[in-house]
Amino acid sequence: MPKVVRFHEVGGPEVLKFEEVPSPEPGKGEVRLKVEAIGLNRAESMFYHGQYIYAPYLPAGLGYEAAGVVEAVGPDVDKSWIGKQVSTIPAFSLHDYSMVGEEVLAPVAALGEYPANLSAAEGAAIWMQYVTAYGALIGIAGLTKGDLVVIPAASSSVGIAAIEIAKAEGAVSIATTRKSGKKAELTALGADHVIATEEEDFVARVLEITDGKGARVIFDPVAGPFLEKLVEVTQPQGIIFQYGALSGQATPLPLVPVLSNGLTIRGYTLMEFTRVPEKLTPAKKYVYDRLADGRFVPKIAKTFPFAQVVEAYRYLESNAQVGKIVVTVE
Repeated sequence: MPKVVRFHEVGGPEVLKFEEVPSPEPGKGEVRLKVEAIGLNRAESMFYHGQYIYAPYLPAGLGYEAAGVVEAVGPDVDKSWIGKQVSTIPAFSLHDYSMVGEEVLAPVAALGEYPANLSAAEGAAIWMQYVTAYGALIGIAGLTKGDLVVIPAASSSVGIAAIEIAKAEGAVSIATTRKSGKKAELTALGADHVIATEEEDFVARVLEITDGKGARVIFDPVAGPFLEKLVEVTQPQGIIFQYGALSGQATPLPLVPVLSNGLTIRGYTLMEFTRVPEKLTPAKKYVYDRLADGRFVPKIAKTFPFAQVVEAYRYLESNAQVGKIVVTVE
């Protein structure tokens, strides 16, 4: 029987356990995927820690992104999907579907064929990062040539996707990382400027880079007290996207500068785009076209075999990576 990963209590990666289950039969609107690779995300770590935007129903599975081959479809699903190489787009609740397993069910509406020039590991490393960045930067902010955009926690897969999107649109990216050890790699990945926030004066550096103007767009997964510094470097009428809470701390609102500069501080997740077909269709095309012509190249930090899922999530939580962590399934 195929193995899946579940947890019966919240906690660290050690709560994740392998379980054997019967091959699942797809129902209406579903397919069964024989998994070849799984892309890991910070959201899943927060989920098994009990810190995600919703609590798990125990026992719970996890995982938003898998790549593999469709081997069965539900009664109402086009049979032409069978045999196709696809990856899953995060467009569902982890209460309903889990992608960390050898065979999984997925909603057909959440499937995306990835370009033939990508491996399965790369196919499992595209939709969360690129659609998250696309939705905020292109879909909402309308990033364009000459725009200034600050990208905190830029060594994450979403941060790297944001750097690539900024480059593709002719915008100027100001990436941040805590220490200088990742600066050279982020520069090589296309960041125009990189600031090590624990070693440099973040506000002074951004104002220096932008000739005192600040940035129009901030794309931040950190939150916490760092928001106050982000507000200091945002142009009047600029927008700050908060799409995560990596700091784990309370996020005070610096009300006076927000009011006086007419700033927008906007909560955001990619579900705004992945769950709305008329928004998802152009997002997929935007990403697909740039993957196909080489403007976007998924950055894989490290791969682990399926048997080492726990070690893979431990590595995710170490923050040592630059790019995506992928688990491969044989």
